[in-house]
Amino acid sequence: MTRFAAILATAALATLAAPALAREPLLGLPIACTLGEDCFIQHHVDADPGPGGADFTCGTLSYDGHGGTDFALNSLAAMAAGVDVIAAAPGVVRALRDGMPDAGLAGTPPDTLDGQECGNGVVIDHGDGWSTQYCHLSMGSVTVAVGQRVAMGRVLGQVGLSGVTEFPHLHFALRDGDREVDPFNTDGIVTCGADDGPDDDMWKDPLPYVPGGLIAVGMAQEVPAYDAIKAGTAARATMPADAAALVGWAYLFGGRAGDVVAISLQAPDGSTLVSREITLEETQAQLFRAAGRKRPEGGWTPGGWSIVVELRRGGAVLDMMSGRVTVDD
Repeated sequence: MTRFAAILATAALATLAAPALAREPLLGLPIACTLGEDCFIQHHVDADPGPGGADFTCGTLSYDGHGGTDFALNSLAAMAAGVDVIAAAPGVVRALRDGMPDAGLAGTPPDTLDGQECGNGVVIDHGDGWSTQYCHLSMGSVTVAVGQRVAMGRVLGQVGLSGVTEFPHLHFALRDGDREVDPFNTDGIVTCGADDGPDDDMWKDPLPYVPGGLIAVGMAQEVPAYDAIKAGTAARATMPADAAALVGWAYLFGGRAGDVVAISLQAPDGSTLVSREITLEETQAQLFRAAGRKRPEGGWTPGGWSIVVELRRGGAVLDMMSGRVTVDD
């Protein structure tokens, strides 16, 4: 057991006799972003007691054994710009780690991360056995010290790509002693297909459950590389009239088999160039889809071209996003 994990285990032994959910902390958002705009919740605590994974609504936003809430950024570019991780409640810093590179699984052999899966992180003791843990912080960004008392909203560091992770996010874990607690579902009772609402969570300002959605949309001269989409560099603001193609793409999370991604590309005069509906064949945490046309004779009409994307589930629109590119004369 690492010293980082041992801190939590020691706190657990000291509070085994405490009543469940005694003096639970009221939580603020642990990341400086706006959900649904520049960040989103990719994974919740696994509510499935068996070998499968499910979130607290029986949805697909979790995986087997996941013990926290993953607040994901829209792109690597957002991470590079800097997004603060903040204390969700007042308390005392009991453990931290810094100095691990922002390499993620792609740049770090998994066997070298044994016992350091959290990457750079901070543990805060909130009293009465309650603690919060903040993982995958950016190397060199931790701003607090062990033993330091922090207020709700105190900056702890910045979102990074350290430890066991494939995308930039904050893994936020809440514990009552040694028991993992889902801040969206404190009683552990799962209601399939529904969020029990604010009476069953610990957020100061209730956070809605979002079962999936669009992260970004854009247009390019060709189908972009997935790495460029995840990096935040795929969208083009302008394109030449002789571009070989006009392609619209959509980047989304929480896609389920049977979902429909509807992509529409519209010319400056409002006419439709492309109208395509793509049905997802499998459930995926993150994915992208694209549709477009080759350059017509005479090139593309100068002016503003638009993309509108809808994510549909069960015949209803789950999310919608639009974008624009200017074709130069």
